[in-house]
Amino acid sequence: MPVIAKRLTQLPEYVFAKISREVRAMQDAGIDIIRMDIGSPDLPPPDFVMDALNSSARKDNHHGYSGYSGIPRFREGVARYYRKRFEVDLNPNTEILPLIGSKEGIINLILAYVDSGDIALVPEIGYPSYAMGTTLAGGDVCYVSMPASKGFLLDLDSIPSDVAQKAKILWCNYPNNPTGAIADKGFYGTLVQFCKEYDIVLASDNPYCDVAYDGYRAPSLLEIDGAKDVAVEFMSMSKTFNMAGWRLGAAVGNADILKNLLKVKSNVDSGHFIPAYDAGIKAMDDLTDEWLAERNAIYQARRDVVMAGLDDVGLSAVMPKASLYIWARSEDMPALDYVNQARDHAHVSLAPGAAYGPGGDDYIRISVTNTADRLQEGMERLQTWYNNR
Repeated sequence: MPVIAKRLTQLPEYVFAKISREVRAMQDAGIDIIRMDIGSPDLPPPDFVMDALNSSARKDNHHGYSGYSGIPRFREGVARYYRKRFEVDLNPNTEILPLIGSKEGIINLILAYVDSGDIALVPEIGYPSYAMGTTLAGGDVCYVSMPASKGFLLDLDSIPSDVAQKAKILWCNYPNNPTGAIADKGFYGTLVQFCKEYDIVLASDNPYCDVAYDGYRAPSLLEIDGAKDVAVEFMSMSKTFNMAGWRLGAAVGNADILKNLLKVKSNVDSGHFIPAYDAGIKAMDDLTDEWLAERNAIYQARRDVVMAGLDDVGLSAVMPKASLYIWARSEDMPALDYVNQARDHAHVSLAPGAAYGPGGDDYIRISVTNTADRLQEGMERLQTWYNNR
């Protein structure tokens, strides 16, 4: 067989592909594994979303190609959502581009802007696709410091001026995966000014904006004056509407950046299934604060179950105000050893912090996308193993 492409030799196995393979092997051996690793919502979308999918799928003319820019009514639905949720006005024809899940858009945006030898500014703790997409494109990753003492906000002062001058793109993600950190409009304003100064594409990954607790309400980067001069934001149905498997999202913001993203996308995919678009429109138009509050209350109760047991299992964490995760520091053993032993001896699957970048070596990500009962059982298993190891 031919030698594989060099880019593939430089790309590690995706962390959750590896975790899922290991978990599946143990399950095949008859072992009951409690998954507290992956952030896949276990709750369904509202009934009216599934009804919209079914109704649209029964229309004879809804099974062909939907177009490279999606259907106009979906883009108009995203515009209404941004207006209602963030008071941000978007042109549906030029400032909104539907995506097959935001992950696809993240990789394709990098391919649109990063050539071999170009620099991408990537959070030192962040979604792995920012760095992996840069590697695929042949670019160089420059990790940006995110000190815990500063609430895991990007430390722009840590970026050398000569690096900033060569950078093509800066990634930010708040509410943050994996840390649960949040950012305010003042911080977003600082990012916008930085990217204007150095002529950098600013990419805000915002899938957790509607997964929040204790009364917190996350902003959009695009609420900042002048943000659309340099920025795009990725929105997703996955976490807001419990539609992770539907692979439905959008990139919104700067029209020129979206044109370049579309140029890549139109050579890679042919748009989404029209009934999925129609269901997404229904989700955005009919989402109520009451439904969101009830759903988030379930996650918050699960968060509290995990947080209550951390001291007993050698972990510590700051109470997150958003996202689906608890970012826990391992207090007396290497975090990767903790994850491996928890899987092998407690039969609890956790995500190693090192998978999210060099700033995550001492941490473990715990997901709340499992029932409260299973999370409680998981914490009890961890306590038994940890105290008897």
